[in-house]
Amino acid sequence: MARVLTPRAEDFPRWYQDLIAKAQLADNGPVRGTMVIRPTGWAIWERMQADMDLRIKEAGVQNAYFPLFIPESYLRREADHVEGFSPELAVVTHAGGKQLAEPLVVRPTSETVIGEFMAKWVDSYRDLPLLLNQWANVVRWELRPRTFLRTTEFLWQEGHDAHATEADARDHARNIHKSVYQAFMEELLAIPVVPGRKTRGERFAGATNTMTVEAMMGDTKALQMGTSHELGQNFAKAFDITYSSKEGKVEHAWTTSWGTSTRMMGGLIMVHGDDNGLRLPPRLAPIQVQVMVVKAGEGVAEAAGKLRDELKAAGVRVKLDDRADIPFGRRAVDAELQGIPIRIEVGPRDLANGSVTIARRVDGSKTPTPLADVTGAVTSALKADQQRLYDEALAFRAANTVEVKTLDEAIEAAQTGWARVPWSAVGEEGEKVANGKAVTVRCLTRPDGEMPDSDEEPGLVAYLARSY
Repeated sequence: MARVLTPRAEDFPRWYQDLIAKAQLADNGPVRGTMVIRPTGWAIWERMQADMDLRIKEAGVQNAYFPLFIPESYLRREADHVEGFSPELAVVTHAGGKQLAEPLVVRPTSETVIGEFMAKWVDSYRDLPLLLNQWANVVRWELRPRTFLRTTEFLWQEGHDAHATEADARDHARNIHKSVYQAFMEELLAIPVVPGRKTRGERFAGATNTMTVEAMMGDTKALQMGTSHELGQNFAKAFDITYSSKEGKVEHAWTTSWGTSTRMMGGLIMVHGDDNGLRLPPRLAPIQVQVMVVKAGEGVAEAAGKLRDELKAAGVRVKLDDRADIPFGRRAVDAELQGIPIRIEVGPRDLANGSVTIARRVDGSKTPTPLADVTGAVTSALKADQQRLYDEALAFRAANTVEVKTLDEAIEAAQTGWARVPWSAVGEEGEKVANGKAVTVRCLTRPDGEMPDSDEEPGLVAYLARSY
C-alpha cells in the first residue's frame, strides 16, 4: 500500500501538515493565516470545549460574550498591554464607506473591553469576585502561520476575573491553572504537562505574573498549552475598576485572565500522532468505536448493527460503517488516520465462528473476540488505551529531558530535547543568550515541580527548550 503520510522521523513538519489534510481535520482559509476547521476536526474541538466548559463552571465562573471590535483608545489605557500587542493588531479604519472617527481593533484578547464593563458592574465588595469567561475568536497577525499552532484567527476561551484582594486573585488563577487546565490536559487529552511560572521576559503584556502549562511534542519541542495571568491592579487602575470595601473605603480590584485555544488541537496531534495518523485518547474521541462491515454476507450487516446498538447502550460513542461498496482497506486507513480508538471488523468468516476482530488504534493490535465478550473487551480496552497514551507521552518526555548545571549545557541539550537547569545559572542575561540561539526558558518551577510564588525564590529550576 502506498505511503499516506510523510514519516515523522523523515520530516516532522511535513508529517504534521499531511496528517491534518489526510485526516480531514482542517484546511487553509482564503486569507493567509486563517483556517477552516472541517467536521472531523470540529467534532474533536467540540469535545474539548464541552469538557473544559464544565470544569470552568465548576470553578464558579459564568460565561458571557463581549464585542469583537474594541476602540483603539481602550488598548492605549494600559501601556505595557498596547506595546506588547501592537505588532499583532488588525485595525479597522473604514466602515460603511467612510473613515471611522476612531480606529477599531479586532480583538487580540479582551482584557480592555471586559475591564470597561467590570468597572460598570462592580460597585461594592458584595459584587466580588466577578468571574467571567467567554468562548470566542481572536485575531493576531501572524508572520509565520501554522494550522492550529499559530493562525491569524483562532478560537479560544478567555477567563477574566475581578477580586477584592491580591490573595484571592492569586488563589483563583492558580486554581484555574491546576484544577481546570492541568487536569483537563492530563485527564482528557492524556498529555502530561509541566506547570510553571514564566520569566519576566516571557510574561503576558501587562501582567505581574504569568503561569504556563508546557508539553513536549513528538519532535521534543515545547508547546505552551495554556496560560493564567495575575494582572495585579494594572487594568483596574487603567479602567477604574473600584469597589467600596466593608469599611466604606474605595479600593481598586485585583484582576486575572487565563486562556487556552485551538493550539491544543496542534498539541494533541504532535504528542499522540504516529506514521499512520492521529491517535485520539478514548475519553476525547467523538467516535470511540467504529463497527465495520468487512464485506457483505448473510447476516453480517445485521450482526454489525446489533453490536452498534449494544455498545451504544453501554455508553460507548459508536458509529456503524456498513459501506460494503467501498473497499475495506480504504475505510480502515481512513479510520486510522482519524485516530478512532477501536475498530470492530465484522466479516462473514469470523461471524461464522461466532466472533469479530477488535483492532486497537493505540498499539495496532488485532484480537479475535467472541461476540458475547465484545462489550466488556471494548470498555476495558478504551480505559487501558487512555492510560497508555498518557504513560507513553510521560515516558517520552522523561527520556528526552536532561539535568544540567550550566547555561551552555542547557542550550546544547535543548537542541534535541528539554533541559532542566538551575535558574541561578541562567538569569535574565543568560535567557537573552539562549533566545539568540532559538532556545527559550519555558518556565520556572521549584525543584519538586511546584509553582513558585516569585522569580526570586532560591533554588528555582528553569526548563529550556526549542518551542513552537
